Amino acid sequence: MPFGAQITAQGVCFRLWAPGCEQVGLCISDEQHEPALPMAACGDGWFELIVSHAGAGTRYRFEVNDGLRVPDPASRFNPDDVHGASEVIDPAAFDWQDATWRGRPWEEAVVYELHVGAFSPEDSFEGVMKRLDYLVELGVTAIELMPVADFPGARNWGYDGVLPFAPDSRYGRPEDLKALVQAAHAKGLMVLLDVVYNHFGPEGNYLYVYAKNFFTERHHTPWGAAINFDGPGNREVREFFIHNALYWLQEYRFDGLRLDAVHAIVDDSEQHILTELAERVHASIGSERHVHLVLENDANEVCHLGPGLYAAQWNDDIHHALHVLCTGETDGYYADYADEPIRHLGRCLAEGFAYQGEASAYREHVARGEMSAHLPPQAFVSFLQCHDQVGNRAYGERITHIAPEPAVRAAVAVYLLAPSIPMLFMGEEFAATSPFQFFCDFGDDLREAVTQGRRREFGKFARFADSAAQAAIPDPNRVETFLGSRLDWGSLNDGVRADWLAYYRELLKLRRDVIMPRLRGMSGRAAQFEVLAPGGLRVQWRLGDGSTLRLLANCSNDPLNTTAPAGDRVFATPVEAGAGEGTLALGPWSVVWTLDDREGKA
Repeated sequence: MPFGAQITAQGVCFRLWAPGCEQVGLCISDEQHEPALPMAACGDGWFELIVSHAGAGTRYRFEVNDGLRVPDPASRFNPDDVHGASEVIDPAAFDWQDATWRGRPWEEAVVYELHVGAFSPEDSFEGVMKRLDYLVELGVTAIELMPVADFPGARNWGYDGVLPFAPDSRYGRPEDLKALVQAAHAKGLMVLLDVVYNHFGPEGNYLYVYAKNFFTERHHTPWGAAINFDGPGNREVREFFIHNALYWLQEYRFDGLRLDAVHAIVDDSEQHILTELAERVHASIGSERHVHLVLENDANEVCHLGPGLYAAQWNDDIHHALHVLCTGETDGYYADYADEPIRHLGRCLAEGFAYQGEASAYREHVARGEMSAHLPPQAFVSFLQCHDQVGNRAYGERITHIAPEPAVRAAVAVYLLAPSIPMLFMGEEFAATSPFQFFCDFGDDLREAVTQGRRREFGKFARFADSAAQAAIPDPNRVETFLGSRLDWGSLNDGVRADWLAYYRELLKLRRDVIMPRLRGMSGRAAQFEVLAPGGLRVQWRLGDGSTLRLLANCSNDPLNTTAPAGDRVFATPVEAGAGEGTLALGPWSVVWTLDDREGKA
């Protein structure tokens, strides 16, 4: 890796790309008055120094313009947070015991998204590791960690990271994260990591002092100047993020990455950074193990999906359609799904995206999305909850807090058994009573601005129009907001929570035993859907083994009489025979899944 501190036979080689500096010094003492060691200029903005008496555990900073001492932007660990000294880490020191692990095929993925700090009372990688058996028994096959890159303060969602190579010390040391990955592999679980390549957080980012080429004013994002992927000096910037992806996949043996909000990555280069990154990753890993790259892309683009590129993309459309059906909410972006939510759901299940080039009223009638029916269902990650859709609500309410239980149960039965890749958000499997609120821990300069900015944002909604309602929105900087978002594992002793958990386990066992073995080889254009009534839906898929999977759902409060689906029943909420031969009477919020093997292998 060309960035950061590398242990060599001669000592430690320290390197920094600082095109904005004429000279750079290295400080390997925490004493502020200790003089910095001059680093040699190597051309093209690079500075380098080999220190023979440095080694693993050495703390260091770089001294840049006007004597400012800063951490290494490629620090492997910053034990004293983002403003402190970096620590030299020996990447070969960890004793890996998972040499036989080759990962799992993508069609076997059942993803469980979690926040390391809020998942367990231990607030650590070790706390996650202690609950791996629980996750295996639940029926998930992959855990996805929200970003762990070093962020300012003691708590954060992770999307304000500024040291993208350094696991946050709040959660543990690098070896603790490696131990978690290794333990998950031993239990057959993949581990995916959420990474942020569209911006740096607002506190603790010193790159603008000595490497302004990291940013460009040619493009702008919601966070300000964009990352410079296509302007002067972009080669080093592109390499920084490409090596970050390789670092997590190779040094930590993660099984995949989820790239956050790539619609905010602007790149007019001949080869887009997303394409180059994917090609470099797959060329580096080769066929030795399964590695999966996943995107979040609000633009509903499909150009980055496919073999050799990205395995899948989060499908916000299916979440929004299910949410509108369950809750009846139609404000904000839900307005785009309010006209015919059942049709939007059907299109998501059969074709991928609901918006495939249609105008979005929420986005000022701009066309959104690309045709997606040619892709297999496994190119789309479906979910009913995720950190964004829960935490970006003013009070962080989960869908079980705001929708009737029968509606939520029906939605769960739909998305967990469909051929697309399902993703759970931590705690949803037992209808967690705790919310998941937005939380952070910025310094004094940002603290009040973030709190008031969030309250002004919700002021656009009618229910928060007055200042008193805005003031009641939880302050993201208060520790109580974070603590209130932690899962309450003791609540599993409650009968209601246990019943929800049993329901999820039943559905995921059916997916594992009946659906999952038939998914390999599925192609695009293998499904059709039909809207039967305002809340009625019929979908069928031709699976990879030639069998036919059918869904019949009534996502409404009204009964529905319709033709019974062919095939053997896999799962059904209570239904009754209809008035006519071969018909069913579906009560409100009923779901029936059947499987027809007549065209299959046996």
